[in-house]
Amino acid sequence: MSSHLFWRIGAIYGAAAVGLGAFGAHGLRNRIQDDKKLASWGTAAQYQLIHSVALLVARGNPTASTLFTAGMTLFSGSIYALVLDPQNFKFLGPTTPIGGLCLIAGWIALAVGGPGAGRFGGRWRRF
Repeated sequence: MSSHLFWRIGAIYGAAAVGLGAFGAHGLRNRIQDDKKLASWGTAAQYQLIHSVALLVARGNPTASTLFTAGMTLFSGSIYALVLDPQNFKFLGPTTPIGGLCLIAGWIALAVGGPGAGRFGGRWRRF
């Protein structure tokens, strides 16, 4: 996948995280009164937003970018689904920790490989 595609995915996932976080803080309270479920929703939105920014930085590192994308989808996506309808999406429970492992692996891939191409010109620079 190209760095432009990962840039778009990161930007779209970031925008979605802000929208889903706002929905969880305001609109979801009318439907769900369980504070633990609302906190889980907030965690999913927070992790999605943080890793959207990480994806923008890592877009030149295809391994890290793929892991961040998969991790956000599996981790945050499964939490959103489980909060909204735990009975129908019970089967997604095991995907949450797999998504978390993808996020961790993405950070490791970023540490090992650097940000890759993009604005750094394909070189790893120390700041």
